Amino acid sequence: MGQDEGKRLAAEAALEYVEEDTIVGVGTGSTVDRFIDALAAKRMKLQGAVSSSEASTQRLRSHGIDVVDLNSAGRLSLYVDGADESNRFLQLIKGGGGALTREKIVASASDRFVCIADESKLVDVLGAFPLPVEVIPMARSTVARELVRLGGRPELRQGFTTDNGNVILDVHGLSITEPLKLEQTLNNIPGVVTNGLFALRPADVLLLGSASGVRRVDPE
Repeated sequence: MGQDEGKRLAAEAALEYVEEDTIVGVGTGSTVDRFIDALAAKRMKLQGAVSSSEASTQRLRSHGIDVVDLNSAGRLSLYVDGADESNRFLQLIKGGGGALTREKIVASASDRFVCIADESKLVDVLGAFPLPVEVIPMARSTVARELVRLGGRPELRQGFTTDNGNVILDVHGLSITEPLKLEQTLNNIPGVVTNGLFALRPADVLLLGSASGVRRVDPE
């Protein structure tokens, strides 16, 4: 069984956390695409969804699911999103799809964050996946120098602009043993919009799809 099947199983398992007549927060990426498709197929009665990206907004609307602005939706009971890596504390690296800022905003506005992924995403130490950092364009070089000083190898994501009009530096070569500390340090660099560490607001539940089914992981 490949990663695609693991993603599908995890996405379908997340439906159990969705309550009818609520507004659900929806992330971005290939696993979330499967969740959106499964949500539409189940024909649940929802008030709508808050989307973290233009791509997810288009997919939701293509299924006839109303997309609601977070400012009018208020506090959400549930946010469902994928991850590029997760440790056993459910601290994550996200942003491979470039939607990290909006994902972090919607996650912070939600009571429960259910993360869906295939089993390969669970790691002992974060950092093998390059850490995305969203940066205001004029600060790109300044921020890159700071990232080098912190021990990383930043690379500009070529030909990519975020939904917010910014650029992304993908930081290679990090072994992130203190995710909370690094998340705060990076966010304090002038010009950084946010970074892909979700440690201050980790996931509450991790659903891992694998050949043996779906395994629920709670934070240690």
